[in-house]
Amino acid sequence: MVSDAGGEPEEGRETRPVAVLVGPPGSGKTTIGRLLAQRLGVGFLDTDLDVEADQGRPISDIFLEDGEPAFRMLERSAVARALTRQSGVIAVGGGAPLDETTRAALVDHVVVFLDVGIADASRRIGFDRSRPLLAVNPRATWVALMADRRPVYEGVATHHVDTAGRSPEEIVEEIVARLEDGGDA
Repeated sequence: MVSDAGGEPEEGRETRPVAVLVGPPGSGKTTIGRLLAQRLGVGFLDTDLDVEADQGRPISDIFLEDGEPAFRMLERSAVARALTRQSGVIAVGGGAPLDETTRAALVDHVVVFLDVGIADASRRIGFDRSRPLLAVNPRATWVALMADRRPVYEGVATHHVDTAGRSPEEIVEEIVARLEDGGDA
């Protein structure tokens, strides 16, 4: 398991994450996750990076060589493992919550939906070819992807945080306030 220091419990001991970040490509899950973990003094884990480390190759290669269903199976396993073994902050891949098993596993966790519009997403990720689902007509694909996924993200979220035009530090402060308050989105 690829994790920043401080987030993994002793072998065999189950634990729960402080927060699980979900959202589309470009929402800032990795950047915000690292900053949030640092701010809270806990570890951080990105399940996409975990899959890449396990497989020894980038996600784009897994998609190309093995297909999306194979990647989704690896992603499901990485998320399930992280939810029981990571005591810090977890960022899950943009498509992870689409899986029914993963959605069910997220039910009893604090899930933060990082919402983002296309302008900010485009600026953050540049819609390069390293993102397999955005390889053809990235802007139109992202808009369609977000239209399909928004209800899923909203459905699993405990907290909904709009990232539009905001710095990572501002977003982290809002998340920390919501975690301390314990209130719903």
